[in-house]
Amino acid sequence: MEKRIFKDKVYSILANMVKAMANSHRLEIIDLLGQAERSVDEIATETGMSIANASQHLQVLKQSQLVQIKRKGNFILYSLANDNVYKSWRDLREIGMESLAEVEKIVKDFRTRKSTLEPVRIDELLSKMESSNIILLDVRPEQEFKAGHIPDAINIPIDQLAKRINKLKKTKQYIAYCRGPFCVFADDAVQLLTQKGFRARRLEEGYPDWKIKFQSESIS
Repeated sequence: MEKRIFKDKVYSILANMVKAMANSHRLEIIDLLGQAERSVDEIATETGMSIANASQHLQVLKQSQLVQIKRKGNFILYSLANDNVYKSWRDLREIGMESLAEVEKIVKDFRTRKSTLEPVRIDELLSKMESSNIILLDVRPEQEFKAGHIPDAINIPIDQLAKRINKLKKTKQYIAYCRGPFCVFADDAVQLLTQKGFRARRLEEGYPDWKIKFQSESIS
């Protein structure tokens, strides 16, 4: 095979894969599936799309082998093809937050309105968790918590936090986390906790980011 033909074919295939990701709805789907597997109905509900539209986007991702399916009874569940798919989304997210002033401004303005303090980064989390005074609070839905969570975290889904807040101790400091920087559950949790007199901050990243970081460190 001629060198030029070889390169054209390889880059074309990779470009089609990137093209499959180059859509706001499909990026959100990848972010969601990084938390836990889901049915098309669940994805449609989470993203505010119709079931038909969500299904179309999932098919595009499936054709590019970015997602896979499995059957569970009468349901078809979608999941990411592998951890590298989420890594690619995370790297794109990080480039956007570091290099695109517009993205940084949107996130900063949102958190300013929420009166959210400077978030804790994963690198800071381990040292903070050595203190018995720190409670790591996972405010994602229970389904996502059961699929995987940061060790020692307790799960109180954001829609249950107001009802269960009286069971929390104000002598503790809380670090809330959710799906990642673009998820607002942790911001809502911090806002509610601080309004009720608790000390609280959010974790910048989410569970999949923690998983990828510490998997790579254990391998190295």
